Parts: sequence; C-alpha cells; structure tokens
Amino acid sequence: MPIEPPPDPSPPGAVPPGAPSVGTPSVGVPRAPRADARRNRDRVLEAAAEVVAEQGTQASLRDVARRAEVGLGTLYRHFPTRDALLEALLHRRFEQLAERADALADSAPPGLALTDWLYEFTLGAGAYQGLPATLMATLADDESPLHAACVTMRQAGGRLLEAAQGEGGVRRDVTAVDLFALVNALSWVTGQAPTLAERREHLFGLVMDGLKPR
Repeated sequence: MPIEPPPDPSPPGAVPPGAPSVGTPSVGVPRAPRADARRNRDRVLEAAAEVVAEQGTQASLRDVARRAEVGLGTLYRHFPTRDALLEALLHRRFEQLAERADALADSAPPGLALTDWLYEFTLGAGAYQGLPATLMATLADDESPLHAACVTMRQAGGRLLEAAQGEGGVRRDVTAVDLFALVNALSWVTGQAPTLAERREHLFGLVMDGLKPR
C-alpha cells in the first residue's frame, strides 16, 4: 500500500516558512526610477534648454525630443505638458534667484540688495524668448506647474522690496506685483532688438529712478 504523507498542520492558505511572499506590495517604499529613465529625463532637459533658448517658451516639443534623441512618447512620460517641462527647466533657476535674494538681504544694504537682485532677475527673465509673458501669466494661474516656483521667487523679491521701503529708498505705493510687471516688461523690450539690449542698463536705471520716493 502506498504510504500517505503526514497531514500538514498549517492552516489552509498559509505560506510555508521561508517561502517568498506573493502578491504583497511593499508599503511606504517608493520605487526609484530606472537608470535609463533618469538618463532619458536628463537628456530631455538638456535638449529643452537648448531648444527653448533658440525658439522661446513655445518651442516645439517634437524638436526637443529629436534633439534629445528620444521618442515623443518618452518625452511625454516624463513631462506630460509643456508647462511641466518648463517647470522642470526653470525651477532650479527660480530657486537660485530666491536663494540669491536671501543672500543679498544678509550681505548688502536694502536698496543695493533690491537693485542687484532685480537686475539679475531681468537678465534671467530675458534668457528665453517669451519667458517674461509666461512668468506673468503663470503668477495669475495657480493651477500651472510653474506657479509655486514663481510665487516663491516673487515672495523673495517682495521681502527685498519691503526692506528697501522700510529704509525709505522705494516709494511706499509700489507692490511686488508692480515690481515684477516693470522688470518683466523691461526684459521683454530688451529682447526685441539688439539696439535695445545694448541699452539694458540705461533702461533699468530709468525704471529704478521711477521707484524712488518723490
């Protein structure tokens, strides 16, 4: 007669000791992107910096993908919208401007800190064709992926403005919104023709003179 194995004392459905658990997801452990996915993302951002500098903020995403040597689907997996790509491209620049504002607040007189920071902002806003208009529109659109980064940067500039006003160097009726409208307009104007770009410092001086108390 065949010998029957001894009965299994484990309850039905139990996993034998040492056996791998099947179908139990890890909880609270985010999955790191694959190395090739990270490389593709970095390539897209590098290409986007070049293409946006050439074509402006409305640059062709197809051209970005082609420059990065990835498929359009790969680009959209990382950046589903144009704003998402711009946000990733510009987020660090906005962070740097916010950090620069804080550093100037600690190291320079209020009026000089505001002037230096606004000039740096003007140069940065003019780096990409169409960026000044994008910045102003984004500040008014709290659903844009760029909104949070823009607000952080504007708040940093607003603190410099308040300090300069407290010192008596800037008119009290000037708001952070006014300030950003002025320097964005200047960035736009100087990007329209080389002759205007050559007079950037002079035009910036006129803007700053207009901020002084009467």
